[in-house]
Amino acid sequence: MSISPVAALETAPIDWLARADAVCALLAGNAARHDADDSFVAENYARLKAEGFFGAHVPAELGGGGADYAELAAVIRRLGSACGSTALTYSMHSHLVAVAAWRWKHQNAPTEGLLRRVAAEDLVLVSSGGTDWLKSAGTAVKVEGGFRITARKIFSSGCLAGDLLMTSAVYDDPEAGPTVLHFGVPFSADGVSIRETWRVMGMRGTGSHDVELNEVFVADAAIAGRRPQGKWHPLFHAISMLAFPLIYSAYLGVAEGARARALEVARRRPADEGLFQLVGEMENAFAAAGGALERMIRLAESGAPGPESTSQAMIGRTLTGEASIRTVELALEVAGGAAFHRDLGIERAFRDVQGARFHPLQQKPQLRYTGRLALGLDIDG
Repeated sequence: MSISPVAALETAPIDWLARADAVCALLAGNAARHDADDSFVAENYARLKAEGFFGAHVPAELGGGGADYAELAAVIRRLGSACGSTALTYSMHSHLVAVAAWRWKHQNAPTEGLLRRVAAEDLVLVSSGGTDWLKSAGTAVKVEGGFRITARKIFSSGCLAGDLLMTSAVYDDPEAGPTVLHFGVPFSADGVSIRETWRVMGMRGTGSHDVELNEVFVADAAIAGRRPQGKWHPLFHAISMLAFPLIYSAYLGVAEGARARALEVARRRPADEGLFQLVGEMENAFAAAGGALERMIRLAESGAPGPESTSQAMIGRTLTGEASIRTVELALEVAGGAAFHRDLGIERAFRDVQGARFHPLQQKPQLRYTGRLALGLDIDG
């Protein structure tokens, strides 16, 4: 039975993991079709919205579902075992909520209004992702009362269902120099359009199309933050600590689903020493991914944003990603020739999990950052 979005507090805490279990069959049933025709997982997203998932991590006192951080990560992992595209797209919304909630709780940041709106209106937030890392992208031109923004934001997962694009652009401040402005833009605003460019190897159902901003007006009052372009900033240390455990929970979920399917096939095959070895290797890789992710989650729950926590989070991002990819590679071997058939789903998992390579900080920049920090050098150098 569909549950209405969380608009009022329930007397008992919601078991979000159980609620995720209840929708996994639907998500899995739609996954292959969306993968085959490069379409956004619209039905899956609609079901998540109907079940209140978009307000799950909003604090209960602000009208949300009250899911704690570890529970949210477990939900994303569970969704990932059913449909990687749904889980990854949902993680992009969720990490924006997580950062806003953490900053409201720990820094008294003015994010309460956004969080209340997410809970009350079931807002879907869209991250413009890697195009808005330290350098950002796009231009902001000062006009009376605000700025005109022109930009093309790639990898905007879930934009077809989005309500608010959380993004940034670069303003050439005559006094401070290149300055990144952070703001949200409604998808209904004049000048906002979606270019459907998402035809890719894996995670095809995320609908990570390009969003174009053509001289979109953003009022001065809507600018949520400013920072020097290209430099590490406290906001990005918070993002690093809080966003990546959620994003990589989706990839571990993909690996977990592939592992389960491979074991089902293997149990029907004649046992031999080679199979035992392969399964053992797969289990090692899966345990390594899970252990690295668990450390990331603990850091997000109890750590403080800063250069060291960013290094630890990004080490975890690399290790979880590499071990998740290795788990799925071994699942292909464990299942044998059956894994080559699309119907089994391991082939799709193999393509989906490759996305773990491409989120910032990618492996080589992560190694550089971690190495410089360990040597006591400037992380902006």
